[in-house]
Amino acid sequence: MMRGRMGFQTTRLGAPRAAVAAVVTACFLLLTGCSLWGGPAKPKPAELGANVPVIGVRQAWTSKVGGIGRLPLDVHVNGNTVTVASSDGVVAAVDARTGGDVWRASLGTPLSAGVGSDGKWAAVVSVDNQLIALSDGREIWRKPLSAQAYTAPLVAGNRIFVLAADRSVSAFDAATGLRLWNQPRPGEPLVLRQSGVLTAVGDTLVAGLAGRMVGFNPDNGTVRWEAPLASPRGTNDVERLVELVGRTSREGDSVCARAFVSTVGCVNTVRGTVAWTQPANGTEGIHGDDTTIFGTESNGVVVAWRRADGSRAWSSDRLQYRRLTAPLLLGRSVVVGDDTGLVHLLSREDGSPLNRMTTDGSGIAAAPVSAGGTLVVVTRNGGVYGFRPD
Repeated sequence: MMRGRMGFQTTRLGAPRAAVAAVVTACFLLLTGCSLWGGPAKPKPAELGANVPVIGVRQAWTSKVGGIGRLPLDVHVNGNTVTVASSDGVVAAVDARTGGDVWRASLGTPLSAGVGSDGKWAAVVSVDNQLIALSDGREIWRKPLSAQAYTAPLVAGNRIFVLAADRSVSAFDAATGLRLWNQPRPGEPLVLRQSGVLTAVGDTLVAGLAGRMVGFNPDNGTVRWEAPLASPRGTNDVERLVELVGRTSREGDSVCARAFVSTVGCVNTVRGTVAWTQPANGTEGIHGDDTTIFGTESNGVVVAWRRADGSRAWSSDRLQYRRLTAPLLLGRSVVVGDDTGLVHLLSREDGSPLNRMTTDGSGIAAAPVSAGGTLVVVTRNGGVYGFRPD
């Protein structure tokens, strides 16, 4: 077993048991259609008005992967390469500078989570609970999991870590598929069928388990600390559902995350203590830097919080009810995608519009990323778009 530092540079509702899957789907419809939107009818999205570019941006290239649909996709960045996956099992590494394939593989099975990569190995999870590892576009092994997973595997330190829907955390040898350890947790009636929190901070594996951020020893799975960002509330399983959702914002030892329709907060991962939490009613992850973190609320309001204490810096309702992705902080811009396939660049200072770009109209499937000097977004129809400054 490899020891020492991990060498990592810096849900829709689902359930651990198939027997309750139908109930879970109905609960998700209730949450997104009623509780979050204030009634059974979807509110009308905010009018955007004319696009007046403040920052010049051009479309540099396009590529294609299979349709994403509702796959909880994590677009992974390693240097100049972005790794993406489709719901039907296509996995591709794309050169962000040109849009050309570095490699591409078809696994022949639908996916429930993807994709994690460290540039050497990549990993996804199939709907039939198989962890699948690839190297240079070639499948090298498959291993069964005890439960489905909706969070992309984390590949770090020659290991592949999996956060499953039953809230167990497992580690596998990346080269051989040997399971190194498994840390089970008490089951919950409902979980989110959405990407959770699984990341590496120094020599600690950090995972989101219910409303807690938990630090594990990556060598043996023992728990080093637990930091609560949110607690269950309400009188039934749906109301009491609490989960940390990706993406996160890491600066040194500080990791900030969102708890589903509950809070945003930051944790010191050396001490395992909560720095602060603030109420927040969003369903997507956050992003930021050492001064500010940014998030999108369930009603489309974009919010900026000061990282030092969680106080609100500003909020903008210009994109209200447009169903936004988690943001990407990129230079002076906060970048978000919406469910009509538009990509919005907002000022990090006050949320004012800087530019917006169109894609294929199918909706942006995952949080935008930056690689090779290129802003990369993926649509639900599987379009991969690269944008660059003029």
